[in-house]
Amino acid sequence: MLEQILKRYQPFQPVVLFDPENDSLLAMDFTDRNATLTTAILDDTQKFTDYVNQLLAAHQCRFGIGGYAEHRTIYARSEHFSTADEPRRLHLGIDIWGEPGTPVFAPLEGTVHSFRFNDIHGDYGATIILRHQLEGYVFHTLYGHLSLRDLEGLQENMRIVAGQQIAHFGDIPENGHWPPHLHFQIIIDMEGNKGDYPGVCRYSEREKYLANCPDPNIILQMIP
Repeated sequence: MLEQILKRYQPFQPVVLFDPENDSLLAMDFTDRNATLTTAILDDTQKFTDYVNQLLAAHQCRFGIGGYAEHRTIYARSEHFSTADEPRRLHLGIDIWGEPGTPVFAPLEGTVHSFRFNDIHGDYGATIILRHQLEGYVFHTLYGHLSLRDLEGLQENMRIVAGQQIAHFGDIPENGHWPPHLHFQIIIDMEGNKGDYPGVCRYSEREKYLANCPDPNIILQMIP
């Protein structure tokens, strides 16, 4: 239902200033198929950041992108994704990798649902969640790994207009100790959460979470 509504609503305002006619976009693989991403790199946030930056520079790309429904090995770097019976590894959003301070914009009008500094290694760091309504249908967009200063002055239910700059890519350590990037996710039912919602789930729960978190590229329109 939501996917059909979003497809009818196209086009959205860009979430980041990416020009497909002039900017190159690098598809990035963080699954076990990527043998270049070693444990030594993942265990050191600065080395991981250097790895991402070197890839972008080598391909002359401003942004890297990918991750929706991707079963990722990179989450083994943090106990945040470990659970007693099954670790969380399936990514529910799309990541846009780039320079710290990169501006982030609201793709459509809405209100501030909630925000929080999720200050745990491997978590979102500074996070903003917006609430939207189209054709009477309520859904949310989550923006993770932001700059901590972007939370200043926010209030729940604050109105946000389409195209409004709402944040920036955060740097280490305010972004959860990750290479600078934006985690963008669509969420239908927040399930009572505020300032946070799982961006990674157990593989065994993929049907439930993928149904509640449809492909963010419907809004981003960055992946061909």
